[in-house]
Amino acid sequence: MSETSADVVWLTQEAYDKLEAELNELKTVGRPNVSARIAAAREEGDLSENGGYHAAREEQGQMEGRIRQLEDLLRRAKVGQAEGASDEVAPGKLVTVAYDGDDDDTDTFLLGSREVLATDNSVEHSVYSPQSPLGAAVLGAKVGSEVRYTAPNGKELMVVVVKVDAL
Repeated sequence: MSETSADVVWLTQEAYDKLEAELNELKTVGRPNVSARIAAAREEGDLSENGGYHAAREEQGQMEGRIRQLEDLLRRAKVGQAEGASDEVAPGKLVTVAYDGDDDDTDTFLLGSREVLATDNSVEHSVYSPQSPLGAAVLGAKVGSEVRYTAPNGKELMVVVVKVDAL
C-alpha cells in the first residue's frame, strides 16, 4: 500500500518523543500493572460479581486500544516540517480559510492529528483530518484558492484559503 500525504502525520521531534515515551510506559509499566490487578482479582473468586476484575479488564482494553493507536501513529509519523510549498496546504500546517470568501467569517485549524496538539501546549486550534470533508478539499490548495466541498450535513460550502503557516 502506498503512503499518501494524507496518511502522513507530521510531528515535531518533541511530540514524537513524548508519544514514544507514552507508548513505552504503557507497554513496560501499564500492561504488567493491569495484568497483576486482573490476576489478583481472579484469586478473589466469583468473577461475575467482582467489580475490581471488571474494572481492570476494561482498563486493559482501553490501554491496548491506546497502544495500537500510538503504534499506528508513530509508524506513519514523519519528524520535521510539513512538505510542500510554503503557501500550499499540507498535513502538519495551520490553515486559515474564509467561508464564502468573507474575510469576517474565517477559521484557522491544524490539518493533521490531534496528537500534535496534545503534545504542543502552545497551539490552540481546531484540528481537521486530511480525510475530513474540509481537510480533503483544501489538501494541496494554495493561498488564494477557492475550494468547494460537501459538509457532513450535505450542504455545499465554499472556502478561500487565506493563509498557510508551518506549525
